[in-house]
Formats: sequence, C-alpha cells, structure tokens
Amino acid sequence: MHRAASELTAARARVRTRLYLPGDPGAKRRTPSDLNVNQQKTSQYPVYRTSPQKTSRPPGRASFPREGPRQVRSRTPLTWPGELARILSVENSGVPVTAERLVVVGGGPAALEAVRAYREAGADGEVVLVSADEYLPYNRPPLSKDFLRGESAEDALPLEDGDFYRRHGIEVRLETRAQALDPGRRVVTLSDGETFGYGWCILATGASPKPLPVPGAEGPGVRYLRSRRQARELRGAAAAARTAVVVGSGFIGCEAAASLARRGLAVTLVSMEDGPQAARLGNGASQVLRAWLEDDGVSLRLGAEVEAIEGGRVRLAGEADAEGELILVAGGVEPEAGIAAEAGLALEAGRVKVDEHMRSSVARVLAAGDVAFAFNGAAGRHLAVEHWGEALAMGRVAGQTAAGAQASWAEVPGFWSAIGDRTLKYAAWGDGFDDASLVDHGDGAFTVWYSQEGVTVGVLTHDADHDYERGRRLIEQRQPPPQLPHHA
Repeated sequence: MHRAASELTAARARVRTRLYLPGDPGAKRRTPSDLNVNQQKTSQYPVYRTSPQKTSRPPGRASFPREGPRQVRSRTPLTWPGELARILSVENSGVPVTAERLVVVGGGPAALEAVRAYREAGADGEVVLVSADEYLPYNRPPLSKDFLRGESAEDALPLEDGDFYRRHGIEVRLETRAQALDPGRRVVTLSDGETFGYGWCILATGASPKPLPVPGAEGPGVRYLRSRRQARELRGAAAAARTAVVVGSGFIGCEAAASLARRGLAVTLVSMEDGPQAARLGNGASQVLRAWLEDDGVSLRLGAEVEAIEGGRVRLAGEADAEGELILVAGGVEPEAGIAAEAGLALEAGRVKVDEHMRSSVARVLAAGDVAFAFNGAAGRHLAVEHWGEALAMGRVAGQTAAGAQASWAEVPGFWSAIGDRTLKYAAWGDGFDDASLVDHGDGAFTVWYSQEGVTVGVLTHDADHDYERGRRLIEQRQPPPQLPHHA
C-alpha cells in the first residue's frame, strides 16, 4: 500500500531525509520532493553499482552466485513508497562502508528490504540470505484475499525474481534454517551444518501461525494460512469444498472468511470475541465488520469456546458443533524468536528488543519485522507490530544500519485490510485506547477516532481518506482527536 505524498510534509519537519543513490555518476543528494510518490509507485532514477567479487561456493547449492566485477545498470527501479521514505533519516554518516559479510536470517518482507537497503546504501560486502521457506520472498497480503478467491495467479506473488538477487550479489539459501547464532564468535550455523561468519547479522525470522491449544488443532485436516504453500493448498481445498469453518476473527480470519464465502462456500466464523475485532477496534467498528461479513453470507458463532477439532467438526463448549469440509484456524501468530533467545539476546513480550535503529542488545546483531519489539521514535516507546508495511520499514532501517548509514523507525504503524470488496485503513500505536468515537459519514463511509487520556492514538476509516491522513498527523503530533459525537 502506498500512502499519499502529502504525508511526507509533516515528517520533513521531524527528520532530515536524504535519499542518496551511491555510484550514480554525477549523482546528487535527492530529497523526497524529487520523488513523486503521489503519482508513481517507484523512483525512475537509475542506479549504478559495482557488482561484488565472485565468491567460491560448492556447486549444487540452492543459491544465486555472485557475478564478477563490472559496472551494471539496475533494470529494476528503486522502490521508495511513501511509508518508507517518510520514516528514514538517511545521510552519509562518515562511517566507512563495511565490506564484511552480512547474514540475513529470514525470507519475508523484512529480510528482502534489509538486503535491498544494504546494497542501495553502497555496501559491497558479501550478502547471504538464509530462508526456511522454499520460495524466494513473496507478497503475503493477497494470500487471504484475491489469491484465495482465485482472482490472482501464484506467479504474481514473488516480490523479486531470481535475477534481482544475482544482479545484486545476494546468495540465497532456501529451505535452510539458521540453527544457531554465536554472537561471541560472530558465526551463524545452518541446519545443513555449514557455518557463516558475519560482520553483521539481521534476524528477520518473522512469526508462525499459533495453533489452538485444543485436541485435534494440529490434525491433518486442519489448515493454517501463512506461507505460499499453505495458501495454494487452502485454495485447492476451497475449490473442492462446499462448506468451511474459520476459527478466529482477526483480520486474517475475517478476510479469509469473506473470500471463501465469495467463492460460493457456506462459511461459519467461530470466535471467542463477542464481535469481530471488538477488543482491538472497539464495539462500533466490530458491529460494522459483523454486518459486512453477514452481508457476504458468513454465519457468525460469537462468544464461542472451542473444545476440540474432530475431523470436519469444531466442537464448541455448551453449544452445537460447527461443521465444515474445510477448517481454517486463524488464531494469530507467535514470533520466531527461538534462535535469538538461545543466543542470549534480550527479549520482551516474546520478541527481540531493539532500538530505533534495529540494534539488539548484542553487538552487530539486528532484528526487524514481526520478531522485533522495536523502539519507535515518534511514539517514544517500544511497539510490537505485525503489519506488512512495518516489516518493510524495519527491514530497510536494519539494512541501512548494517551499511553504516543513519536510519531510524519513526512512523505511525498502519495497514489496509480488504474484507470482500470493502477496504479498511488503520493507523495506530496499537497498544491500547480508552475511548473510541465512530463517525458515520453516510453511504457506508465511516471513521473511528481512538484516544488515550485525550490524545489521539489511532484512526480507522472506510471511504474516508481525508480522515485517515488527518488522523496520522494527529497521532504523530500527539494531538487530541477532533471534537465529534461519541458513538462507540
């Protein structure tokens, strides 16, 4: 998602943002005003860089070899979404760019943005990306929406093709786990026994679906949705099913339930909450979501406790079972912080605690994305976020930091969610509110203003982009919400 360029204005008053394309002959330091992010998705400025020296690796590896040194022109334009450009305070720090190896553990958006930012900052050290996934980094938001509905193809999911990694001298190890991290020796041990010394290590291990703590929740017929393979299998199962049960009313659960219903399945959504997203978004917004789901034909079983999953039945405490040929559990995720914990990194709330530069408690080890409990400069405190855009932003900051540039995370987290053909836009610190005011604009459009002790801490909109943009500014500036009637 790409937010309006007007949002950059407030950020310019807060940070100095310089976008420098190293190696570009005659390059100047370009400010965000040079990048028309309101009209186009990417910058069209070409990037010239020298490919790193070829390294010797045993043949047969699932990796992309580095090319020999030559001057190359990137065919892929640099991506500078507003949500990324706005938060970066990047300038030549005076620190020599390191030529040491960068090892990035993870295969999601944070990992990809980290290696991209590292190269764009001019760092020419060896780069190794270690991913447990079988695929190169891909776009996850469509998995519960248009991809599940059968409206987009699987070959549209990759964020970059293999040529991107070859061109930028990035060695990729797929289907390989980082087994151990030794910060003292600066060594990462892989699941195949190979070891890599590093100058910098970035942990972007993400999160995995949280199984329900009930019998049968990990049975062969129970599906979860996180990976590309899981999404493909879920879509295949949906094509052969007539009924489905979705357990969980978070954003993934709501999106998937609506998508399955639009495929023609009879869908039942089961949730312990009294309304979809009631705890997170408040009762007013929850009632709207409930109406949207019911309008798409989804049957809701709210305030229900799951006791067990048996075959095609979800057994509920004190009420009739929910039955479906397809059962999807969307009960949230848990950070993949095991390797960090074993390495002795400081953790909080199950995540790696890092500063605004993504530096962990251990020298030369950074963390970004879902696994990070990162300090946000605008909020003035650490935040746990699981949004796609924030994974990109944190990964970019981590890559810049490893390259010796000055970069920090200082934007309001947010994301967009499509439930059927309706889009929600949400921006918030995400760690609580004491008041929620819903404003009905008519024709289905609405805004919910969230505040804590009289200060705006969040905004949720549908077909009210002016309020969304205004809300982000109020949150960043720690201003009170508009004086509006209270409805939620």
